[in-house]
This record gives sequence, structure tokens and C-alpha cells, in this order.
Amino acid sequence: MKKCPYCDFNSHEGEQQSGYIIALLKDLDEDLNYVQGRSIRSIFLGGGTPSLMSEQALSELFFGLKTRLKFTNDIEITLETNPGTFEIEKFKAFKRIGINRLSIGVQSFNDKHLKSLGRIHNADEAIYACEQAKQVGFRRFNIDIMYGLENQTLDNCLSDIDQAIDFNPDHISFYQLTIEPNTYFAKFPPILPNDDDIWQMGNKGVNLLEKNGYMRYEVSAFGKTPSKHNLNYWQFGDYIGIGTGAHGKITCLNEPYSFRTTKARSPKDYLKNRQKQVKSIENLSFDFMLNALRLKHGFDLTLFALRTGQSIQTIEHKLDKAQALGLLELNDKRIQPSEKGFDFLNDLQAIFL
Repeated sequence: MKKCPYCDFNSHEGEQQSGYIIALLKDLDEDLNYVQGRSIRSIFLGGGTPSLMSEQALSELFFGLKTRLKFTNDIEITLETNPGTFEIEKFKAFKRIGINRLSIGVQSFNDKHLKSLGRIHNADEAIYACEQAKQVGFRRFNIDIMYGLENQTLDNCLSDIDQAIDFNPDHISFYQLTIEPNTYFAKFPPILPNDDDIWQMGNKGVNLLEKNGYMRYEVSAFGKTPSKHNLNYWQFGDYIGIGTGAHGKITCLNEPYSFRTTKARSPKDYLKNRQKQVKSIENLSFDFMLNALRLKHGFDLTLFALRTGQSIQTIEHKLDKAQALGLLELNDKRIQPSEKGFDFLNDLQAIFL
């Protein structure tokens, strides 16, 4: 396994740790009280390349999950996968285990751009992975497409989107390459297209996706069927995070108190003791707005009170300011970013700090 030069996820090159499934289930045991009697609506296996796990390991994990948790009948179970590690027989096994959604990290169907991104797969492998996901019978799958790449043109960008649409996935993630701290690209930045060209790629790309029936429900998420897991994040819902570097967010149901959990980033440290940090969320209204404003159609007013335990009046002056700047649209039932607010999301979110 190779870490991509733009990746700031908690992935580790060449790490193969025995006993990891046992550690994951012990981790879950220690967090089970956070469930508070609720059913599990979605599971996401990601952050690296979990498709490298064997069928036996995944079977053990899911047996452990099912004996500890109550799944809803329509649970969404997503596995993140890399075309460079794609194996048709393994995908059949994933489906047998109960995984019902794939997220395929294509990024581009252009060999030149894949090479510049440090991806281990090529365009043919990306095409094969998407074809076989359909053939195996995954009715729900996501294709990741990235734009603003080194030497990328507008035509290159739109060609990638056209290719993704041809596979008829129910979901496409379309997002700009960003240079994150502590990555190879941060130390040795690539020469990217100018801001105007990148804006054109984003704008024209969004138009092409929407024209083909992909509803933009979040900044970079376009779905014929939105992802339940994604929506839960952006609606400031609760989730448990198990595994190295995993994050969780929990609301105590009997009192207005929310906190985040973080697990050890190092696989070796995690396997030793699974230490976790628990930190109270001090500014609930800001955290809520930071997430919910990423949703194109915003949120129902009742959701703010449900997630924060606060009245919407506590941020009324900030809402008024955002509306006066033309960044927000308000009515008696709903708050949502304006078209301008969605384009300048960082400015809109900063108002709620």
C-alpha cells in the first residue's frame, strides 16, 4: 500500500497488524454505552483502503457488530475501495458479508493526472472497477472525482465527469484538490491551474452533474440517492468511531451535553491500549452551523434545537448579519445558504464563530 501525496487521512504505508479485528471489537465494547439504546442506520468502513482486509477478517468484524448492535432494516453499509486493489472475487465476498454500498476512489480517468496524484491505479483499472461493481450487483456505489489537478484543463475535468456518469452510479463525489498540512504536497506543492480555471471546472462540473440527475445535496456530494452516512455528519447527528485515529460525536440523550471522542492514531499504540480522548463540545451552535451549512438546502429550524438544546434565538443576531450580507436565506421553518453563501461558504461559516 502507498500513501497518496495529498492524503492527510490516518493511513499507514505497509501496515499489516494482526489482532486488529479483536481490537476493533474491544474498542466497540468500551463505547457501547454511547449507543443509548438506539439502532444503527449506517456504517462506513474507510480512512485508507479497508478493501485490503480479507473476507475472513471482515466476516469476523460484521459478526461482532451484529451481536453487539441493532441494525435498522434499511441500514446503509459502505466500504471504501481503491481501483488499484480491486479484486472481483473479493467484491462478491463483500456483498455476501452484507456490504451494500461501495465508494470507489477513482479521482480521475486520466493516466497523466492519476500519476501526478500518486495513485497506484491507472485509468483502465478505474474503468474495470466501476464496471465490475455494477456486474457484481452493487446497486448503490459512489465514484470520487477530483478537480483542480496539475495540468488539468476544463475539458479534462468534464471528461472525467462524463465517464463517471456513464457508469450510472447513484452517487458522485466531486471535489477540489486541496493542499493539506503535513502532506507530501504541502512540502513539494504541485503547480495547479489558476483560480479562474479551477472555478470554471467547479462551476461547469456542478452544472453537468445536475443536468444528469445528480442532486447536489452537500458541497461536494451529488446523489440520485443521498448517502445516509453523509447526511448524518452534516446534520450534526451522533456516530461512534472505532479504529486507529477514529473520531466519534455523541449527545447525551438525557441532558444537553455533547462530546467528541478520538482514538490513538498509531496502529501500534491502538493495539496496545486503545486509549481515547474525550472532549466536550464547548460551542455547540458553531459546530452545528459549521456542518449544517454545508447542506445546499440547509436545515429545519427544529433540528437546531434538537441537536444543540438551544433556541435559535441564541444566534439570531448572527443569522441577521449573514442574511444582510446576502449569504443566508431565512424563513419561519428553514435556514439555508444562498447561492452566494454556498459559493463563499467559509465566509458564511466564520460569522458563527
